[in-house]
Parts: sequence; structure tokens; C-alpha cells
Amino acid sequence: MKKTVIKGTGRYLASRLVTNEDLTKLMDTSDEWIQKRTGIKQRFWIQEDEKIGVSDLGLEASKIALKRAKWSPDDIDLIIFGTLSPDMHFPGSGCLLQHKLGLEKTPAFDIRQQCSAFLYGLTMADAFICSGHANRILFVGAEIHSTALVKETRGRDVSVIFGDGAGAVCLEGVDTDQPVGILSSVLHSQGELATSLMMAVPASNITEDDIRQGRHNPFMDGRNVFKTAVRRLPEVANDALAKAELSVDDIDLVILHQANLRINQAVQQSMKLPDDKIFNNIQRYGNMTAASIPVALDEAIEKNIVKKGSTLLFLGLGAGVTWGGVIYKHS
Repeated sequence: MKKTVIKGTGRYLASRLVTNEDLTKLMDTSDEWIQKRTGIKQRFWIQEDEKIGVSDLGLEASKIALKRAKWSPDDIDLIIFGTLSPDMHFPGSGCLLQHKLGLEKTPAFDIRQQCSAFLYGLTMADAFICSGHANRILFVGAEIHSTALVKETRGRDVSVIFGDGAGAVCLEGVDTDQPVGILSSVLHSQGELATSLMMAVPASNITEDDIRQGRHNPFMDGRNVFKTAVRRLPEVANDALAKAELSVDDIDLVILHQANLRINQAVQQSMKLPDDKIFNNIQRYGNMTAASIPVALDEAIEKNIVKKGSTLLFLGLGAGVTWGGVIYKHS
């Protein structure tokens, strides 16, 4: 039976370390205010004069993942690229990455699931592999948020949260009857809440008034997003566990999307998880949207928190709103 397993991971961060103290020079804020609201101490942004896009960050993360998987770029059957901050409005960054990897005809596409992109991407990859359409798939989640943030007091609620970076995962189909790889996946969306987290421009119906009102900058109804995440993530975790015929006690580590440490702590409390069963790194990187979970996974593997045989639960909710849960057994 075909199973989808992770053969290699990699991460790459933007080059400029930005601490909370650095942000106090740009806006009316403080380290205490930011940490109390988000748990974040620092994040990485690209340099202000750096002419790079998310495909460049994705390329560096991909090189690391490919080396660890012992793949060459020619081994890739398909590229799935998750981002809300593409190099350009179109075409997709997946095609740009394909070219930068030196490939000529390898299929590539972008997905726009934002903070839940890794969950949707894993599920898509599993479907491609199990159906026989591809056997080696590169998933990349990459973001450059810093260039669209309002770095002054009026934009601080959003600007203090986000960081720039990329995570890459090499996924491969293996024939085995062992319970490894992706064990279950549950995905949801609720377009009714789309305006709670959005960037309205660029759009097909752009007006001059949109620009005057700053609708080309990200907007977030933080309270609504928080309430929705705290309710939906434990629900989808239970659904994924039931689908895999597992209990929460069977999970060795939960890796949530790193949106806000307070959300993750609330989910941990709701699910009655001990501290050693949840992984957080938002304190060091901020919210990197599509890059968040693959970067956290790569770091957890590097720290030997994730070992062979570990059963993982990935959870995330973001713009759309979209959310989901995936259970994976590391082999």
C-alpha cells in the first residue's frame, strides 16, 4: 500500500534580525506589550534594500531539504508552493522556483491557503502520490511579509506579528503495510469569515479609494481570529484523531501553526496537553504563515524532538478562513 513519507526538510530565514526593541523605534510599542499579546520576542525580515522574492527564500530551504532527502532537483515530480506573498501577482512562485532549481518541465503550482497551506499541501501531495500521478513531491511554504507591513503605530497590531522565511519538505511515496506517513487529514474552510483576515488589494476590482484607505495593507480582526482558532483547532484535532483511530495519548508531539503563542497555549489547555507534547518557536520567528509549520517541523527534527516512530499532529487556521489537521507518523 502506498504511503506518503517525509524524506527531508529544510528551513531558511531572512537575514535581518528584528527584535521587539527595534520596533519601539518605529512605532509606539514595547517589548512587554508585544510579548503579552503574542509571545513574540523577535522575528526575521529581509533587508530593506534586498531585491529578493519568496522563491529565493524557498530555493535556499529547498536545497537543504533536497540534500537531506538525497534527491537531486531532477528527482522532483511536482512542486507545491504555499504563499500569500508571491514574487509577483502572477505567475505563481512555484514556477519561478522550478526554474531556479534548473528544471525545464516539472509541473508546479501555488496554493493560497495561507496559515493552513502546509496542511492543504500535505493532503494534496498525499492524493497525488496515492493516485500514482507523482511519487516525489517538493512542498515549499515561503513568505516575505515585511515589505507589505505598515511599520508605524497605526499598523502595529499586525506589523509586530509577522516574519519572513521559508520551509521545505520532500515527500515520497513508499510501498508498505506499516502505519507510517500521513495517517489522516481533515480540512475545512468558512468563507463567511474571509474579511476577518485579508489584504483586499491587489484585486480585479481595485479602485483609487482602495489605495486611499490603505486596503493594500494587511487587515486582521485579531479577536475574531483568536476566538475562531481556539474553537476550531481542538475540533479538527479530534476529527483527525478519530479518522486515524487514535487518541490524543497516541500523539508524541503537536506542531501548531505559529500565529500567536496565546492561541497555541489555549489549544494546549483545551486538549490537556503537557508542555513536552507541544512545540512552539513563534517567540524567535514570529508568524511566517505558510512557512510556519514546515520551519517548526524542521527545527523539531534537528533538535531530535521528532524521532523515528514519532506520531505528530499538525494543526493550523488562517485566512479564508481555512483550517485543518493532519496526523503523520515519522519513519
